Amino acid sequence: MSVHVSFDGEPERGVIDFGVGQPSADLLPVWLVRAASERFFAAAQPLELNYGEKQGDARFRAALAEFLTRAGGHEARAESLFLSAGISQALDFVCQRFTRPGDTVFTEDPTYFLAFQIFRDHGLNIVGIPQDGHGMDLDRFEQELARSPPRLVYTIPSFNNPTGQTLSHARRERLVALSREHGFIIAADEVYQLLHYAEPPPPALGTWVEHGNVLSLGSFSKILAPGMRLGWIQANADLIRNLLASGVIISGGNFNHFCSHIVRQMLEDGSLARLLAELRLKYASRADAMDQALHQHLGGIATWQRPQGGYFFWLNLPAHINAADLQVAAREAHTGFQAGSRCSTAGGMHNCLRLCFAFYTVPEIHEGIARLGQALNAAAR
Repeated sequence: MSVHVSFDGEPERGVIDFGVGQPSADLLPVWLVRAASERFFAAAQPLELNYGEKQGDARFRAALAEFLTRAGGHEARAESLFLSAGISQALDFVCQRFTRPGDTVFTEDPTYFLAFQIFRDHGLNIVGIPQDGHGMDLDRFEQELARSPPRLVYTIPSFNNPTGQTLSHARRERLVALSREHGFIIAADEVYQLLHYAEPPPPALGTWVEHGNVLSLGSFSKILAPGMRLGWIQANADLIRNLLASGVIISGGNFNHFCSHIVRQMLEDGSLARLLAELRLKYASRADAMDQALHQHLGGIATWQRPQGGYFFWLNLPAHINAADLQVAAREAHTGFQAGSRCSTAGGMHNCLRLCFAFYTVPEIHEGIARLGQALNAAAR
């Protein structure tokens, strides 16, 4: 008997909704997790089901450091890694440990829209810094820095969600130097760092943890499975000591000790590295399909840059068009998208929209963009 498993934000049957920003079911490796679980339990010791080390199991952190070094081409050290329960939990934890209500957080504008509520939960003032094609505009950043110094800077430096832009190497160095000079914390959401489909992006901000106030947030959500709720924070010794001093860590140990045992099996035997290589190829083909379909069906109304990694296309429509107003027409055509205004810190960017290519196969992408093109071209006349 087949069982339908639902999830929050699931599209209705027959709807191809490019607003969904997660992997498709065919990319979630149940067999890999099953095999890793069997290997762990075949040799598991009782104490491995205890609370474990507060920073994260030492074997897991060693395996993760080796994986990041090989996959990213830049050295990561086990002692600089702290196990988390994914990006959202890590970002909330960072806000809890390093900010107070009334503090200011700088973000790219636009950025990951679901981060806004996390910042509001902690009473933070959100200031958006525009992007200029090479990531966050640091000239504008320094102008805002003089007016309203932040306690926290949240950035998605590689293949930004939603724009797909990547912060250049020179700007990464400059941002880290500014964190030292002005004493703010960088929370770098590096969830897409390893999902490049052409040339790799510049080194992760995690490689600068010894040179500034950097917290690099990583996750297995995009390279294994979101439901594992497992990730990491990479930081220097001083910042990790702050994390370890949290009452919740002292009381309950680390956030996802058990899942780290399962994922460690895949790190140690190389199966996760092989999966990552396969995902890069599959996502690249989906990005190509969306680019081709957009040229065919929306080339006369929208402009965009093909992303070199990550999950998203960011489309610009003519200035007089409000993308949010077109969502009804898109729903009637059994498709959908995220309106750009939802991703903007100030609710602007009304003529922009975000499309995700990760959740659908190549044929579905072509069909969905054809529907979207018909809906948007008709509504924009």
